Order: sequence, then structure tokens, then C-alpha cells
Amino acid sequence: MNTTGRIQSRGQVTIPTAVRRRAGLAKGDLVNFTFLRGKIVMTPKLALDDTAVPTSDDEYTPAQRRVIDARLAKADADIKAGRVSKAFSDHGEFIAALDREAARLSAGKTKRRAK
Repeated sequence: MNTTGRIQSRGQVTIPTAVRRRAGLAKGDLVNFTFLRGKIVMTPKLALDDTAVPTSDDEYTPAQRRVIDARLAKADADIKAGRVSKAFSDHGEFIAALDREAARLSAGKTKRRAK
């Protein structure tokens, strides 16, 4: 689509209706202007309405919030009591620890006889 517009005395340009419709622009929408390789590029800018985004307080019911807070408190108590897993320096150390644990678990199992 190629259309021509005229720059008014105060730098205003009317965007043709067909272009506005195709771009999904409406009155009050924000657009971003960029000068790129000798061309003026106008891009629709998405504006977020902060009132439409819920906060963490609005996201959960009071009952759900109590459950979440209780689980977080339990996790904090576990950390303070030292009930946490070992930190590994790299993935190789982690894989080696998994292999050792798997070998330990499989050594303790006995084979069942088929009936």
C-alpha cells in the first residue's frame, strides 16, 4: 500500500484511513517514529494500562494467600534447619552424585522371582 500525505504547518501528518485500519490504529494510540536509512518509519507502540495488570495481592484469594504464606514459612524453616540439598559446582558433579545414588539404591534391591 502506497499513499501520500502532506506535512501541516505544525509538523502534523494525517494518516490515511486505509492505512490506520490496516495498522489497527485508533484515536489516542501511541506511535513510535524512527529515522532509518533515509526513511521515517512509524511503528504502533503498545501501551500497557497498569490498572489492567493484577498485583500479587489481587491475584489470590485470602485463603490461597494463607496457604502460600504457610508453605513459604515451612520452606524458610527447612532452610534454617539445614534441610537443603548440596550445591554442586557444575553439572558433571551433579551427574556423578546422581550415578552414585542410583548405584546405592540398586545395590540394596533384591531380584524377585517370577511366579
